[in-house]
Amino acid sequence: MHNDRLFVNGRLATMVAGSAPYGVIDPGYVAVRDGRISDVGPMANLPSDADIERIDLEGRWVTPALVDCHTHLLFAGDRSDEYEQKLAGVPYETIAKAGGGIPRTVDAVRAASAADLAAAAMKRLDVFAIEGAGTLEIKTGYGLNIESEINLMKAARSLGLISGMRIEVTLLAAHAVPPEYRGQADAYIDEICIPLIEKAARRGLADAVDAYCEGIAFTPDQTRRVFEAARKAGLKIKLHADQFSDTGGAALAAEFGALSADHLEYTDQAGIAAMAEAGTVAVLLPGAFYALGETTKPPVEALRKAGVPMAVATDANPGTSPLLSLLIAANMSCHLFGLTVEEALAGITREGARALGLLDEIGTIEAGKSCDLAVWDIERPAELVQWIGARPLHGRILAGEWA
Repeated sequence: MHNDRLFVNGRLATMVAGSAPYGVIDPGYVAVRDGRISDVGPMANLPSDADIERIDLEGRWVTPALVDCHTHLLFAGDRSDEYEQKLAGVPYETIAKAGGGIPRTVDAVRAASAADLAAAAMKRLDVFAIEGAGTLEIKTGYGLNIESEINLMKAARSLGLISGMRIEVTLLAAHAVPPEYRGQADAYIDEICIPLIEKAARRGLADAVDAYCEGIAFTPDQTRRVFEAARKAGLKIKLHADQFSDTGGAALAAEFGALSADHLEYTDQAGIAAMAEAGTVAVLLPGAFYALGETTKPPVEALRKAGVPMAVATDANPGTSPLLSLLIAANMSCHLFGLTVEEALAGITREGARALGLLDEIGTIEAGKSCDLAVWDIERPAELVQWIGARPLHGRILAGEWA
C-alpha cells in the first residue's frame, strides 16, 4: 500500500478501548493515505517506504483530536446580568419564568443576521481549536421559529467550511416554547418543530434532532412526538434528559435508540438500564452543574457498573454553562463527578465521537479512520486533565494535514 506520509517518533495515546492504559504505543508512527490513517504501530514496525514524506513528532504525545459532542455555540446577546442573579441565589427556573434564560437569547438571535451569528461563533470556535478540538456538535434552539432556526443551521454548516473542523449540526427547535406560543406547546410542535425537522432532513441542514425534556420545557409525550418526526425523517436523535427532575428522559431516549442522553443528574436505575441495553451514551456536562450550583450529581458509578459509555462535553452556552474549554470540562468531570483521568480523556475523544455516531470516523487513532490528531507538549497524558487553563497544544492534524 502506498502511503502519502508518515508521522513518526510520536508517543501515541490511541484511546483504543481494552488495550494498554490510554491505548499507548510509545514510540509509534501513524501512516496516512488520502487523509485517513492507513496504519498505526510501534516504531520497530515502521514501513520501509524510502521516498515517503516523514514528519518527526520528536517524542511528543499524540491523541485523537478532541471532540465536543454538546455545544450551543451559535447565539447572540448578553446574559451576564443573569450570571449575577444566579450568584445571588436566584434559581435558573425563576430567571426563565421571568423572561430570562433561553427566551432572552431568542430575541437577540432573531434580531441578528446569519453572518453576524457565524462571525461571533467563529471567535468561540477558535478557542476550541487552540485546545486541540477537531470535531464539535453545534445545536440550534435559539431561534424557535422556522426562519431563524434555518439560519442557525446554515450558519453552523458554514462554520465547518470556514474552520476546516468537522461540525455536526443538531436541530434543537424543541428547546423552549417561544413567547408567541406561550401555553401552546403542542401547537408549537405541530407548526414549528415538525415542519423544521422535515425541512432540515430534506435540505441536508441537520445531522440530528435534540429536545429538552424537562418541567420548564417539554413533556415526555411532547418529546415523543418530536422524536417520531425525527425518526420518520431519518435523522439521528439526542436528548437533554433528567437535568432538574426525573422525567423518564433517559428511558425515552433509549426507547428511540438515541445516540446520547445528556445531563442525567436525576436519572434513575431504570433509565440507566434502558440506556445500557440501547447503547445510548451518557453525556456528562460538568460546566452546567458547576455554573448552576447544583448538588445532585449524575449517577456516574451506576452508569459505570451498567457499562454505559460516558462522554464529557462543555455544553457551551451563554446562560447555564459559559464554558469554552474541553480540557477544563475534563478536569471538572474528575473533581465534581468522580471520573478517572482516563475516563475523562476518553470522554472528550472516543466517547464524544460515539455520542455523535462518528466512532467509525474519529475518536481513536486506528487504521481506517480520519487522521484527526492533536499533538501535545506534555510529559504524560494526565497533564491534559490536571492543569486548569494550560494550553499545551503543539498542533492539530486534520485529515492528515497540519491545521
